[in-house]
Formats: sequence, structure tokens, C-alpha cells
Amino acid sequence: MKASKIAYKPVGLALGATGGVLAGAVFKQIWQRLGHEQDAPNATDEERSWREILLAAALQGAVFAAIKALIDRSGAVAVKRLTGAWPA
Repeated sequence: MKASKIAYKPVGLALGATGGVLAGAVFKQIWQRLGHEQDAPNATDEERSWREILLAAALQGAVFAAIKALIDRSGAVAVKRLTGAWPA
């Protein structure tokens, strides 16, 4: 395993954790701006409709995937600039 890949592991883990927190906050803001005053529904929430539950799940998945890609790519680009080698 390359040294740059090993050195990037802890950075990648920290970025991933940060990305998860950021994605949760972004999703919550989007959900509220769509006109929902409450938190997003759980799949087992009896009071919510199928439509609302599936919309929330799809939106949350898209937000988390986009934030993860943004963070992962930015971290890899930063490592490339610092070390001259792509970390993956």
C-alpha cells in the first residue's frame, strides 16, 4: 500500500464524519424549506403518508451522496496538491 494512501486514511475518516454531520444539517434545512415544519418522517411513522416518507428518504439519500462526493473529491484534490500523488 502506498504511503500516501495510508496517510490519507485518517483524513478520509475525519472528512467522512464531518460530511455526515454537514449532510444532516443540509437535509434538515431543505426539508424545512419545502414547507415541512416537522423533522423528516421515519419509515415507521404511522401518521405520515407513503408519499412523504418516500420523498424524504429519496431526498435524504441524494443529499448525503452529493455531500459525500463533494467532501471525498475535495479531500483527494487537496492531498494531490500537497503530496503530488492521488490518495486512492
